[in-house]
Amino acid sequence: MQVQWDWLLLGVLLISSVTAEIHDEEIQDADVEVEDFDKNSQETDIDKGSSSLEVMYKTPKPTGEVYFTETFDDGVLTGWMLSKTKKEDTDENIAKYDGRWEVEELKENTVPGDRGLVLKSIARHHAISAMLTKPFIFDTKLLIVQYEVNFQDGIDCGGAYVKLLSSSDDLDLEFFFDKTPYTIMFGPDKCGEDYKLHFIFRHKNPKTGDYEEKHAKRPDVDLKKFYSDKRTHLYTLVLKPDDTFEMLIDQSVVGKGNLLEDMVPPVNPSKEIEDPNDKKPDDWDERAKIPDPNAVKPDDWDEDEPSKIEDPDAVKPEGWLDDELQYISDPSAEKPEDWDEEMDGEWEAPQIPNPKCETSPGCGEWVRPMMTNPNYKGKWKPPMIDNPNYQGIWSPQKIPNPDYFEDLHPFEMTAVSAVGLELWSMTPDIYFDNFIICSEKEVADRWAADGWGLKKLVASANEPGMFSQLVTAAEDRPWLWVLYILTLALPVGLGVLFCWPTKKTEEDIDYKKSDVCKPITKGELEQEGGEIDDEAELEEEKENQDIAEEEGEGEGEGEDKNDEEENEAAEGSQEEEGDKSNKSGSEDEMKEADESTGSGDGPMKSVRKRRVRKD
Repeated sequence: MQVQWDWLLLGVLLISSVTAEIHDEEIQDADVEVEDFDKNSQETDIDKGSSSLEVMYKTPKPTGEVYFTETFDDGVLTGWMLSKTKKEDTDENIAKYDGRWEVEELKENTVPGDRGLVLKSIARHHAISAMLTKPFIFDTKLLIVQYEVNFQDGIDCGGAYVKLLSSSDDLDLEFFFDKTPYTIMFGPDKCGEDYKLHFIFRHKNPKTGDYEEKHAKRPDVDLKKFYSDKRTHLYTLVLKPDDTFEMLIDQSVVGKGNLLEDMVPPVNPSKEIEDPNDKKPDDWDERAKIPDPNAVKPDDWDEDEPSKIEDPDAVKPEGWLDDELQYISDPSAEKPEDWDEEMDGEWEAPQIPNPKCETSPGCGEWVRPMMTNPNYKGKWKPPMIDNPNYQGIWSPQKIPNPDYFEDLHPFEMTAVSAVGLELWSMTPDIYFDNFIICSEKEVADRWAADGWGLKKLVASANEPGMFSQLVTAAEDRPWLWVLYILTLALPVGLGVLFCWPTKKTEEDIDYKKSDVCKPITKGELEQEGGEIDDEAELEEEKENQDIAEEEGEGEGEGEDKNDEEENEAAEGSQEEEGDKSNKSGSEDEMKEADESTGSGDGPMKSVRKRRVRKD
């Protein structure tokens, strides 16, 4: 029974591991914080009386103050400007921003009436931008940047990030390119196996007025699925006036931090720096160990001994063929007909292993094998001791940083007045949709529910069943096949283990026999004996008839003899019945039952005796 419980516990553990693995796939193998969804964000205009794919789509409308929105549902790029400039420091053939953009529906999981901006060209620079409804000024309001991306064909190398262009008097979207000043860059980027989610802001040095890029630390989330599943994902950046930020994918937090603590390089420089003019003194000793100056090489130390010597105990194996070469010319080789000795030189047959050497220990001159020289010590070196003059590793002295400053509120960035996409990609059909820039989380959530939420609903209705999902998971993790097989085999094995009839042991059989035994009354014993006697008499009569037919009517003496034997048998049976009745009258009732049970064979024995006598 203990073994059965062990198997049951093992089955529960394996099934739990498979369930946990599938659950980890769904949450991207990371501990993400799920944002509280606004209750209104769950309301979508869906015809509940029809299929989940037959949705009634309406273009999202902002429900509060916004700085920019774009759905592309009208099918035209109203308000967007294509760049007409060239990228600097790039080959002339690809320097021009001539990548093509189109407004199209999704290839898969299409929502009728919903369109998006699609990057169409490969190995081309793309640049497109649009002005905000009004500039966003970083003061007391939080900034929310949100949009959708779908890598419809996956992604080999390319980005899908957005730039918030800095406000300036000379901002011209027609000449938007990679060097155009921006305040914030946010979004996915991938090349090779490097999956990134950028959040970069350009910080202005209050002393020099120069701008420096500050990069958020990489999220601790596996981002691969977002680039390969060909589904629409929602990217959100939330910047708060308290200098904190959050990055979300599909409304789940994948990265967060503080602008003062979690940016590389840090916003504020160090108060002290190493003195660039400080130099290490010539007598500075950084050696922790030195050779012992008092050590002396031993007299018996021989530095000339080789590390390897011939083994003096080695003996040439018997049958070694000293006169045979290890390789010989192939006797079956023939010079090619087109061989020109003037051009190709003298022809020589190719070498092959000597067949005589295959059946012998070896061929050619025998040489003793090499062995390690027991007398080898190598070059003598004095042992190392602690350096009494050790001063540690030298480093320049610290001095006050002349460029030090302290910006306690890096959230107060340069205002932004335009949004732009400046991208390079080796994969086409990158889909963008439903841009929004606002300051209220409820507005962004409602916008997401009316757009991305509907796409998510359609994609979920069209996704494959559980079996396909398990197969897909096993493609990335082949070891899951072992768990699948064990999970399927365990119920069968446990069923057999618990339900299959077990073999009865001898102890069980003995116990059941003794348990079934019941006392037999005197009347039952007499009745049983009478039935046996009646059967015996019938058998005797039948045998007598057979004998009479065989011997004939003339054998009277045989019949008389048979009658005498029958009388003797009858008298014997009466005497046995008398004995049984005497035994049944004993005082001990249990002993009487045992004797009665044992005497059940008495009549049968009596019948066998009569048959012997008769024969």
